Amino acid sequence: MYGFSRFYKYPLPLLFLSLWLVAVFLLSNKPAHSQHAAISNKEKYQSTLLAKRIMPSTLTQNVRKTVLENGLTVLTKEVHTAPVVTVQVWYKVGSRNEEPGVNGIAHQLEHMMFKGTLNRPIQFGRLFSALGSDSNAFTSYDQTAYYGTVERNKLKALLVLEADRMQNSQIEPEQLASEKRVVISELQGYENSPEYRLNRAVMQAVFPNHAYGLPVGGTKADVEKFEVEQVQKYYRNFYSPDNAVLVIVGDFQTANTLEIVKEVFGKLPRGQGAGSREQGAGVISSSSPSSPIVLREPGAGRLLQAVYPLPDANQPDVPALDVMDYILTEGRNSRLYQALVESGLASELTASVTSLRESGWYEVLVTAGSKQDLKKIDSVLSSAIANVAEKGVTSEEVERAKTQLTADVILSNRDITSQAMRLGTDETTVGDYRYTDRYLAAVRLVKPTDIVAVINKYLTKGARTVGFFEPTQKQITGVGEKPDSAQTTENFSPGAPVLTSEVMKYLPPVDLATDTIVQILPQEYKLTNGLRLLLLPDHSTPTVTLSGHIQAGTEFDPDHKAGLAAFVADSLLNGTNSKDGLTIAKALAERGASLDFQTYREGVHIEGDSLALDLPILLEILADVVKNSSFPIKELELHRQQILTDLQQELDEPSEVARRIFVQSIYPKKHPLHTFPTEESLQLIQRQDVIDFKAKHYRPDTTVLALVGDFDLDIVRSLIQNEFGNWEVSGQAPKLKYPTVLMPQKIVSVNPVLPGKAQAVTYMGYTGINRYDFRFHAALVLNQILGGDTLSSRLGAEVRDRQGLSYGIYSSFQAGKNAGTFLIEMQTSPEDSSKAIASTRQILQQIHQQGVTALEVETAKRTLMSNYNVSLANPEELTDRILMNEVYGLDKKELHSFTDKIQKVTLTQVNQAARELLHPDKIVVVTAGPSVLAEKSIC
Repeated sequence: MYGFSRFYKYPLPLLFLSLWLVAVFLLSNKPAHSQHAAISNKEKYQSTLLAKRIMPSTLTQNVRKTVLENGLTVLTKEVHTAPVVTVQVWYKVGSRNEEPGVNGIAHQLEHMMFKGTLNRPIQFGRLFSALGSDSNAFTSYDQTAYYGTVERNKLKALLVLEADRMQNSQIEPEQLASEKRVVISELQGYENSPEYRLNRAVMQAVFPNHAYGLPVGGTKADVEKFEVEQVQKYYRNFYSPDNAVLVIVGDFQTANTLEIVKEVFGKLPRGQGAGSREQGAGVISSSSPSSPIVLREPGAGRLLQAVYPLPDANQPDVPALDVMDYILTEGRNSRLYQALVESGLASELTASVTSLRESGWYEVLVTAGSKQDLKKIDSVLSSAIANVAEKGVTSEEVERAKTQLTADVILSNRDITSQAMRLGTDETTVGDYRYTDRYLAAVRLVKPTDIVAVINKYLTKGARTVGFFEPTQKQITGVGEKPDSAQTTENFSPGAPVLTSEVMKYLPPVDLATDTIVQILPQEYKLTNGLRLLLLPDHSTPTVTLSGHIQAGTEFDPDHKAGLAAFVADSLLNGTNSKDGLTIAKALAERGASLDFQTYREGVHIEGDSLALDLPILLEILADVVKNSSFPIKELELHRQQILTDLQQELDEPSEVARRIFVQSIYPKKHPLHTFPTEESLQLIQRQDVIDFKAKHYRPDTTVLALVGDFDLDIVRSLIQNEFGNWEVSGQAPKLKYPTVLMPQKIVSVNPVLPGKAQAVTYMGYTGINRYDFRFHAALVLNQILGGDTLSSRLGAEVRDRQGLSYGIYSSFQAGKNAGTFLIEMQTSPEDSSKAIASTRQILQQIHQQGVTALEVETAKRTLMSNYNVSLANPEELTDRILMNEVYGLDKKELHSFTDKIQKVTLTQVNQAARELLHPDKIVVVTAGPSVLAEKSIC
């Protein structure tokens, strides 16, 4: 639920609590030859077009800044592309304001802000859910932010709720004790990751005397000691209008909205703790141990992390540093990728420039290839960076990196939530919401000599701190099925059902005026070869989003060669009959476009993004790789080594282990869903297998493409006809018939043990329904009540919020073309797993036997409909919904009739679904985690 904000490759990255997912880069030994210095006229044209056409219309144009008398900064931006609005409150407090002993208190306070206020003593997640708000929060180094995106008639209600908890939040002993357990469970989840543990050790060494060296989420030792008075003091000190930024972006009228803001927030008093708001930051000083920090702990793969201290976000070197990062690590043509990944030394490389209020750093994270030595990788990494510093970079590399970076900024700011995030980040980190505009202008001026200068200045070997993670040997051990008598070990009595009447009692008034939404439907086309095409023009931003589906999923994997479907999809971009993989990667990178293929059960999902003017190139590459992929043997073998390393790491993650065993416990052998890749199956896959699978399953008559964006219908239709029209089809498409799977006849409990892990992950469930089941929409309403939201649902309110047993608990009916799965997932502390599972089963029993209430059904329906309408304002979600409706064979009107179908669901239908679809005594329960679980009864 909570965490740190999403990760950006470009400036001011806000790091998710998954701090260990840091980016890294790989350098090559290739000299920067002078003959590549010239930029083509076409590249110059594209650069000019970016500067003139995109920047003014997508970043801070139409933004208005207002400061109220009490010091609240208000940023407003009207965007009238959809009837939705986002409201975000950013507080200028984060882990930067902490010190050892109280590390994590900003994060703990963020959790407490959902526990209710004096005026509304109710879990705020339930209020947000009732509004249909897509709401969440995160803590970062320099700020803590709360955000919600809703239909426009609920704007004032969100403002009222945020103003209420800015001044009146309750922080009581019982609630704090419960939420501390939740936070500790969250931290234990991070502790499961070797990347997180390595990052924490390295950052503490880099910033020994500054809070930037502390983990943002805190430590278990400090969280356990938090007292109510401490958290209340932080709240009084930092949560006030003069220390906050309110950001509103979307479909509203500025003048009227500012009057509402003054009415709602203007009466709040200034804070009284301004004098001590800088506490905990410490002195910026960095340390660079001469020898690597080495962690030898349970884990899977070898890891190397290097961190270089950098200046703060306002310093002039930051744009050049970001361009440098793209040259070093972005894509297959980047220097470090060539030196490390293409050479086989590493299986993965990520990197990022972090630019914050008081300092910054450059992180490189390398996952070693199988049996590769970290010292050798470190030597190659250092040599590659030194080679760039000595021989320089080409103008072509610099221009390509600048185009990629600029396009990433634009493509990442198409929906209103992201646009508001950008404004809030800039205003709270550097004090200027126009920062990104200035930054992009500076990026356009970066020259090759600037790249060499910042490498020589910051990326010296003596400045960096390096960490090695050397895994100790470990084996997953299994604890088999437990007897049914284990059910009786927990004496849990669930509380009363969630009182929806209480939610409505505390919900602010909502404007009941209904919006007349223009229901524009995609245009459908079908080529003579069977390829289906759906096009929806949207000229709000100069970008295009592409989604696609090919019926070539993992369900077609042979039993003894599991992983073949993904192997094929992952290798499509490695080369065609006319282009090698580097040429393809370069063509995309030069335009800042992206193209990716993801394999899942029932198909291969295609994801593509580009600026509107580059759509022809994106379509040309897509057509080439799906028709003419050549699967070079060298790249196939390199990919095999990479996925073997990935598999090793996956089997070290409790969530992946639990998922595998859960699925295999439901679906018997020979079922299309039972098979998972293993080292043995991946080793058996030959190039001819890849070629044959591609020829058999990649067909135009099982392919659907959906595009939403800034294009002309006739032109795009003609482009697709030219590129895909000669894609030939022969014979009938392969089909599968899924065998019927019986429900388990009792509780099946399995406990794989992963030594060295701190948090347990539990999967509970059984076979479910498909997308065409007459109960589908009733099941969605039922699920929303049961576990559709980790705070407002029955499961969330009891297991997570009241008892504090789980950081996150969700349920879902995963329904596809074929029978799907009913699934409950939760993360818990090992000592809480047994009680959390028992609580969950009894809530299932309660709803199965007693049903739900009419008010719960009506609230769930409003939430689902509002969330759906909000999702359509995001181009990626909109494109995916258009695509999957076609894949499932639904009428194109389903895009807008979905909410009508939800509205028509009745209480009787929901309770019938509860009786027929919830089976607490016939359920598979898999809990993966620490060995202590082996000694506990879990049901």
